[in-house]
Amino acid sequence: MTPVKQKFVATSGILTTALVWGLMWYPFRSLNNQGVSVAMASLASYLVTIALGLTVFFKLYRRQFRFEPVLVLLTLVFGWCNFSYTLAVAEGQVMRVLLLFYLSPLWTVLLSRLMLNERLTRSGWLVVGLSLLGCFIFIYHPGLFAGELPLSHRYEWLALSGGMAFAFGNVVSRKAHAIPVPVKSASIWFGVALIGAVSLLHSGEMGKMLTIPLDSWLVLAILGVVLMCTSVVSQHGLSILPATQAMTLMLMELVFAAVSAYLLAGEAMTLREWLGGALIASASLLSGQMTQPASKPQPTP
Repeated sequence: MTPVKQKFVATSGILTTALVWGLMWYPFRSLNNQGVSVAMASLASYLVTIALGLTVFFKLYRRQFRFEPVLVLLTLVFGWCNFSYTLAVAEGQVMRVLLLFYLSPLWTVLLSRLMLNERLTRSGWLVVGLSLLGCFIFIYHPGLFAGELPLSHRYEWLALSGGMAFAFGNVVSRKAHAIPVPVKSASIWFGVALIGAVSLLHSGEMGKMLTIPLDSWLVLAILGVVLMCTSVVSQHGLSILPATQAMTLMLMELVFAAVSAYLLAGEAMTLREWLGGALIASASLLSGQMTQPASKPQPTP
């Protein structure tokens, strides 16, 4: 395949991923409204993803898999990241969820400094400033300076924690660079399924898995296949395209989500929310050049 074709395929893969995640809220919300909770849907769909992924990539995993303790951490962190995001978009306003989640570059900056000892570049400081300003404009309400909480709904806290988990997982993943990417991808699938199962066991609703209607199982199976395919094409795109270009393409998720939320759920944002969201999105555009590696100590003569 020529470089031009490779770039086209990679770009198409990233845009497809953005489209999928920009629309993912709708089937999960619809299933939730039909009595199939997010925990049930997450467990079922990711079990399909795991079964399909292990079948398709069995030889690859047999060659590349080796257990590392950090995989347990990645499984829990990325599992919560995806589960909390899905739960948030099923409960709340789609764009508020996405924009609070897209504060993740801010947390990445702070965690990279603490865990990897990376220094902020000028772009990194700009990311911090734009993220904080955009966040303040986005969440502002009259009672904020009177001591009221900045976020008043559960889904908002879920989205914020999901973005934090995403940032933490990315930093840990970069630190564990020796682990093959396919193995890291599989840890996400197992993580979401695990958290879905724990949530159902905690609420005593695991038995309800047996009551899921056949037509809902069909939707869940399709979701599982789509999620597995999305993991593959996104990883392929990220391995070819520069980080800044990939992030620019991924921001199309906001466009797809805004249009779909307006057309399918009648959700619209205020001018103030659009302004805050634009600043948060602008910060994400610069996130590929936020930090530089810590300088190595010079050897003594």
